[in-house]
Order: sequence, then C-alpha cells, then structure tokens
Amino acid sequence: MRVPVDWLGEHVTLPDGVSGLDVAAALVQVGLEEEGLHTGDVTGPLVVGRVLTREPEEQKNGKTINWCTVDVGDANGTGEPQGIVCGAHNFDAGDLVVVILPGGVLPGGFEISARKTYGHVSAGMICSVAELGIGEDHDGILVLTDRPDASSLQPGQDAIPLLGLDRETVEINVTPDRGYCFAVRGVAREYAHSTGAPFVDPALALAERAPAAGAGGYPVELRDDSPVRGRPGCDRYVARVVRGIDVSAPTPDWMATRLTEAGMRPISLPVDVTNYVMLDLGQPLHAFDVATLDGPVVVRRARDGERLTTLDDVERALSPQDLLVTEGGERVLAIAGVMGGQDSEVGPSTTDVLLEAAHF
Repeated sequence: MRVPVDWLGEHVTLPDGVSGLDVAAALVQVGLEEEGLHTGDVTGPLVVGRVLTREPEEQKNGKTINWCTVDVGDANGTGEPQGIVCGAHNFDAGDLVVVILPGGVLPGGFEISARKTYGHVSAGMICSVAELGIGEDHDGILVLTDRPDASSLQPGQDAIPLLGLDRETVEINVTPDRGYCFAVRGVAREYAHSTGAPFVDPALALAERAPAAGAGGYPVELRDDSPVRGRPGCDRYVARVVRGIDVSAPTPDWMATRLTEAGMRPISLPVDVTNYVMLDLGQPLHAFDVATLDGPVVVRRARDGERLTTLDDVERALSPQDLLVTEGGERVLAIAGVMGGQDSEVGPSTTDVLLEAAHF
C-alpha cells in the first residue's frame, strides 16, 4: 500500500516538518513494515515555460516536428528564450508548459542535455505527464494553461512543488490480517496508535452529512440460497443513484495526482472517484450505467452454465460458488466484489449511475 504523506495528514495530525522516514518509523512500531519511500523521480531544473513561437517543420521521413522558443524566465541563467524541439502538437504559442532544462533528470535516470536534432540545438524538453512519471498519457505534452491557478504562474517558476513532485509517499507491506490498512483511513488510525496523534475518522464525519435513506431508492434483494459455511455472501448492499453526471469532465488534478502516488492509474472521472473513495476509506465502490438497468439489483449465486464478459473483455465461465450481482435475478451484471460486466459499464454516453457499496 502506498500512502502519500499529505493525504495521511488529512486524517491524523502530523507534526510540522514530518518526513516520510518519520512516518515510516512510526508505522514500523505498530507492525507495518516499510517497503519503500518514494518521491518524484525528477531533479531540476524543471520549470514553468511560456511558448513564444511554434514553427512546424516537416521532415524527410514524413514526421512533423515543432521548433519552439520558450520563455523560461531566468531559470536558464540568461533570461533569453530557450530553443526546444518538440514532437507533440497539442499546444500553441502562448500556452504555459513544463520544461526540463539541461542538467535535469527525468524518471529512469534520463538526463537532459542540449543536443543537435532535426537541424536545431534543442536545449531542454517540453514534458508530457508520462515523461514526468505522473500519468500515462504519451500523446501530448502537459499544458498548464487551463489550470485554475494558471494566471498566477510565471515563466521560470519551479514546477517540482507545483506538480507535487516533492511530495513523499510511504510504501508499506500489509499482511492479510490487517486489510483495513489498504486504505489511508486505516493507516492513519495505526499512526495515531503509534504516536498518540489526534485521529478523526473521516467515515464518521461523512456519515453525519449523508442524506437519510428514502422510500424512492433503487430496489435491492439479497438471495444467497447456497451460503458458504452457513454465511451469506452478502449481508449488506447499499445503492444510490447519481444523475446528471458528465463522464467527459476531467478528473481534478489533485485527485489524479493522489491516485498516481497511491499506485493507481487515473482512468475517467466516475472510475477515479470510486477508486479514490476506496483508497481513502477502505470501502470499494462500483458504478453501473442506470440506462442499462431494467429491474432490481439481485445478489445471488451463479447457476450452472452462466457466463459473463467482464470489463477486461474476457468471457468467463461462472462457478456455482461465485457470488453475482444481477438485474432482476436473471441478467448478470458483475461478479460481486471482483469485476463488473461489459454491458452495464459506464461509457461515454452515460449520464446517470448506480453506485454500489456492499459487504461481500
């Protein structure tokens, strides 16, 4: 489990100036073994730049590169615009970007130097989130122009704290008997036990603000006719419909950063929200597209011969011991607590979702 130190500090009081090593040492005292300590694997100079010019140049191999001049303030020691070759095309003159200058090092030990390429001396690199190690998008560079704080950004400003690359993440080994420590909430409680620091349970605070259950909720039935060792496979299933969502809306930068630091890849806003809640509170969630549902949610065991194509595009033969989430007891929607099915997943046209929170 990877625990960003600043996220941990939202649930338990951390001393001023506490380091990742301090946190790891406190957790070791309560039996949580440290696996590693992570920070952004980028060393500067990494700065904010403003693109002054972008000149496309077609090459003999058919590829088009951009010869750019970029204002990096005084970060280059001269104050003069920096000449940089860039192969991405999702930006233009006037945009704010992230630039690593000669002498900087990107994740993987990739050291940046001024070098001649495509007929120019390229003194640095305009970076993508993949190159910075904070995302998976290789298709274009990171543009800062649309950030809420863009108006306050200045060329030459240090981008390492701006992008959270100075934050520390403690990686711990969680044993099977301490599954609650797969969430920041559980780790924060253990840190409080170790140090005596004040802990506030975020789940209790949220419960106080949660709306009461109403008669108009989505119908749910639990029908486990073959409990294993006499215990039903699901003893609590809570569903809530959320309407009018925009699945194309971007995940907030702060959430995407935290998910990445915790070892998860941001995917889309609905998925990222469910993953964030799981990592924060320890309660897994799943989202179904309400438009694909036409009946109550029924949780039951699988029948002989049933199959389900899951979200990873694999058709799976189901075993009678498998616990399923179904529509009306017939159409299989998901393998409970494991993976959803393709034909009820949230997609580009989704506007209303059914959120599932259950104890399987």
